[in-house]
Amino acid sequence: MNKIPISVIILTFNEEKNITACLDSIGHHFEKVFMVDSGSNDDTLNIVKNYPVEVIQHPFENYSKQRNWAFKNLPIQTEWILNMDADHRLTPEIITELAFQFKQGISQSINGMLASRKTLFMGKWIKYGGHYPTYHAVIFRNGKGFCEDKLYDQHFKVDGEVLKLNGDIIDLITESLSTFTLRHDKWSGLEALEQFEKQKINDATIKGSLTSKNPIAKRRYIKNIYERFPLFVRPALYFFIRYFLRLGFLDGRRGLIFHFLQCFWFRFLIDAKIYELRKTRNENK
Repeated sequence: MNKIPISVIILTFNEEKNITACLDSIGHHFEKVFMVDSGSNDDTLNIVKNYPVEVIQHPFENYSKQRNWAFKNLPIQTEWILNMDADHRLTPEIITELAFQFKQGISQSINGMLASRKTLFMGKWIKYGGHYPTYHAVIFRNGKGFCEDKLYDQHFKVDGEVLKLNGDIIDLITESLSTFTLRHDKWSGLEALEQFEKQKINDATIKGSLTSKNPIAKRRYIKNIYERFPLFVRPALYFFIRYFLRLGFLDGRRGLIFHFLQCFWFRFLIDAKIYELRKTRNENK
């Protein structure tokens, strides 16, 4: 099979547990694979030596800046870019679909492609609770997409029409509950700060719209509504909707752990940190 004319970009930092399976899922199907590493000191770089990957080192400031730096500075020769993290896996179905799409020819009106994330948590596919399918614009023409300038919950914004793919990208949401809680503790602080500072919508962010054909814009619209609800009330409502009304309970015991942590605990922690920021501001007045 001819190589798919896409450059894959993977961001890494100490990903020795993930990078082998990630690169194995990519295989030799794509024109070029870049890895932008931010100073890994585990075995990540030694593992990558066994694969046809070009490694570039760049200090990490935040996810958005790292992605957008890569788009501007990597020697990308292909017209299309696929963005991955080390804990992502390409399914055989999406590789076959991409090969077919490019063999058939992509319309010039299409500048991006949406793929759904298939979340695996503690080895189980989280299928319910509104968590699948959730589409992300992970593929776009070089120069026609960028990462939102946000501290957390960043999405890729595409200039132009997008094509929705049927194949999935597997997202290993965590390697352990300890890793999950540590990461979400960090992310809750970033999200709390953005909500506290009430970051304004601009051309570098995706505007929420219920009528948009873009599923990311629809999710952003719903999130904007969520943020108008009172602190500490909204996490309980969100968990109730996702777990009961959207059938998250069908995901079983591991689904209960995931939905409770992701839909309630994480968002309650965000609210607690917003409350802390407000309290500190009022005390300093």
